[in-house]
Amino acid sequence: MDQATQDQQRLQDLHALLQRAAYRYYVLDDPEIPDSVYDQYYRELQALEGQYPQWIQADSVTQRVGDQPAADFQTIAHRVPLYSLDNVFSFEELALWEKRLVSLVGSAPYICELKIDGLALALTYENGVLVQGLTRGNGQAGEDITANIRTIRSIPLRLLTPDPPARLEVRGEAFIPAAAFQRINQERLAQGEALFANPRNACAGTLRQLDPKVVSGRRLDFFAYAVPQSTVQTQGETLDLLQSYGFRVNPHRAQCPDLSQVQLFIEHWRQARHSLPYGTDGVVIKVDDFTLQAELGFSSKAPRWAVAFKYPPEQAATTVLGITIQIGRTGALTPVAELAPVALAGTIVTRATLHNQERIASLEVRVGDQVIVRKAGEIIPEIIKVLPELRPEESQPFIFPTQCPECSTPTLKEDILIRCPNPQCPAVIRARIEHWCSRSALDIQGVGEKLIAQLVKTKRVKTIADLYTLTALELSSFERMGTKSAQNVIQSIEQSRSQSWANVLFGLGIRHVGQSIAQELTKVFNSAEALAQASPTQITALYGIGEEIAQSVYDWFRQPENQALIKALHSHGVTLVQTESTLISEKLLGQTFVITGTLPTLSREACTALVERHGGKVTSSVSKKTSYLIAGDKAGSKLSKATELGIPVLDEQRLQELLSTGS
Repeated sequence: MDQATQDQQRLQDLHALLQRAAYRYYVLDDPEIPDSVYDQYYRELQALEGQYPQWIQADSVTQRVGDQPAADFQTIAHRVPLYSLDNVFSFEELALWEKRLVSLVGSAPYICELKIDGLALALTYENGVLVQGLTRGNGQAGEDITANIRTIRSIPLRLLTPDPPARLEVRGEAFIPAAAFQRINQERLAQGEALFANPRNACAGTLRQLDPKVVSGRRLDFFAYAVPQSTVQTQGETLDLLQSYGFRVNPHRAQCPDLSQVQLFIEHWRQARHSLPYGTDGVVIKVDDFTLQAELGFSSKAPRWAVAFKYPPEQAATTVLGITIQIGRTGALTPVAELAPVALAGTIVTRATLHNQERIASLEVRVGDQVIVRKAGEIIPEIIKVLPELRPEESQPFIFPTQCPECSTPTLKEDILIRCPNPQCPAVIRARIEHWCSRSALDIQGVGEKLIAQLVKTKRVKTIADLYTLTALELSSFERMGTKSAQNVIQSIEQSRSQSWANVLFGLGIRHVGQSIAQELTKVFNSAEALAQASPTQITALYGIGEEIAQSVYDWFRQPENQALIKALHSHGVTLVQTESTLISEKLLGQTFVITGTLPTLSREACTALVERHGGKVTSSVSKKTSYLIAGDKAGSKLSKATELGIPVLDEQRLQELLSTGS
């Protein structure tokens, strides 16, 4: 055996040894060899790879910090939306969540997992090798931070299975352990840098570093918890599967047959969580059975089959200095408490939402009151309690306005909301423009609150379409707008003309149409014209879209001022047509498919795309709501389940016949 062959064999042996050692150290917390020995072998492997770069494997432990600093992060669409969870803050709210669930599918066993205080990630493996890692982003698309993710040593670069799937997506939470967080802030303090407010902020800031070497030095960790298109039938089995692939999963979980057991789990960890070496802010409760999950489906922004019970966040007392009214883009009047500044969950809070008139009445909050403030979900400040014994004698009850504070139009009460019905109200116009220019919509840079106020006050901009008639010369005459700033704004407005039809639809600010709903609508109604002609029945045929949303969309397109707006946007060259993978037909509209086994010519991804382009929806689990099962070779348990439920089964040929004939 020549020297090169011996070196190659030695390299492969070291590769396998160090991979196994890293797994035992970072995932199992059960070191196999001393650190000094690991370092010795690591340096030997580095030297061999330096001598023979053609033998470097993508999953080598030496490649975790091998990339050069990135210039920027690319935004990439998630193959399956990465939804956030709805939150509850009490057992009463949890019981209401279960009541809605039981009304849909009956009683269901649960699984409880600790909610890790970090950042959600989506990892993609091809033939067992990590090829991509994305942040949650807006749920529909995230930033590609693969180079940074490779530095997290508890994330396997190669799955520990001899027969990995061709493609696997894994989701989980990246976080910074408490000890690492303290060390990072001590280093920043010594260097005179601003301290991170909490581990979550530190994790987010770390993962957006352009230099992977900085990320590596901060020692992030990771718990895996989901496989979006899993081959197993329960969440518990999913966690076991992830462990078999080499992932670290949180060991603190429990399968609970009913809500009383869920509550016991929550109560146990209310105090026990403080002894953990990482942060957790609650418990995630999921329906364990994937068949029931598929039946429950999703709302516009979250799964119906899961909820997060959040432990009481940090609370503080402060004084209400005033109560003001904000007017949103739909005309809704929202009361806001102006507060004496108070530190809360790492930030200084000066305002807190009071939600609506009924909330003010239930709290009996007044100007001058001493109040307890918390951050709902540790994000939005809200008042949870008034201390009436400290109330000033001269205080008066707050009287909710019966006229719009901005335009004096009499308000209308709709359920618990009070609205200004005047579409020409300056406050409504400002809010609509602000929403249109937001990063999640048309992403127009430089058009902030102060510039919008000037544009509306001078009546230069009366609708969002008027933004596309502005010139750099006239913008430069506005306060705090120099020539360069004006040119940058105009350039950003020009670029916004080519934003996607989904972004435009969201930017229009139609009631109940958030980002995810806009995405779903534009997959089927590939232009503003198509959506304007759709009936409420056609809209509700889409998966996850109910009657209230459909009626809101239908009514919006019936209003003359909105029809004029669409026409004006079209004349200004704003994208009102879906330019990517438009719908071929509506033959499968409203029908749900599950794909299993190996098809003769179509990959799983190609088959999914084919169904979706004809208006169908593909889910991962067979349930009573499944319209068809598409089955190939080695179909397995899903075929048995479909047969039990009497669900029609298609092979690839019959799927093509269905697409050609519609029956």
